[in-house]
Amino acid sequence: MMTMRWQSAARLAGLAVIFGLCAAAWKTGAVQALYWPSLVEHRAEWAADVAVHPIAAPFVFIGIYALAVALSLPVGLWLSLLGGLLFGMWLGSLLTVVSAGSGAIMLFLLARGLLAPFLEQKFGSKIAKLRPGLECDGFYYLLALRLMPICPFWLVNLAPALIGMRLTPYAAATFLGMVPTSLVLNAVGSGLGATLASGASPNVGMLLRPGIILPLMALALLAILPALWRLWQAHQRTRATDTV
Repeated sequence: MMTMRWQSAARLAGLAVIFGLCAAAWKTGAVQALYWPSLVEHRAEWAADVAVHPIAAPFVFIGIYALAVALSLPVGLWLSLLGGLLFGMWLGSLLTVVSAGSGAIMLFLLARGLLAPFLEQKFGSKIAKLRPGLECDGFYYLLALRLMPICPFWLVNLAPALIGMRLTPYAAATFLGMVPTSLVLNAVGSGLGATLASGASPNVGMLLRPGIILPLMALALLAILPALWRLWQAHQRTRATDTV
């Protein structure tokens, strides 16, 4: 009985810390500071900081990004663009994959232990929709969810933990599945960074530059993959029905 009370108290304390961090991130404006207008406004200042601290800056970026993912803050898109703005496409992509993957693993561990009862109660119906695919073919199903944004990022992070998926296949599918989108978003950020560094003002016309429009086209292709996947599934079901 005493052990259960201690576990309950530890769970409540942990929840309080997590929700407190989320509230602080919104209240202090830390979340809003990572939205696009702020990135444009502070790009030169942050780029100068990266130049002065080339070793520390990537680790600071990883820490901020991983914490944001672990807390499910809606800033992943902007942080990926910021990676390209500050570090260029290739290094920015590497940092993004490491950061987002590490944050997803932290959330996975929190969801499996500390947050499990709360998350089951709040999101159980949503998680149930992913349960059959994850239980049947966990690694490949999760990899498909990572490659194609069919479900919200936070839900894809949480569901495998709550249905009992092992950490190793979860981590492998997570890191692999994040590579294409990270490359595209960091390419967009790098192109925008080069354009802004040249002295151009932010405008719609800059989107037509090759360094920006080509990654945007690749992002659009990634965005339509879920629709193509659904069509393929419907076709497979139709074939199976016809065969029967």
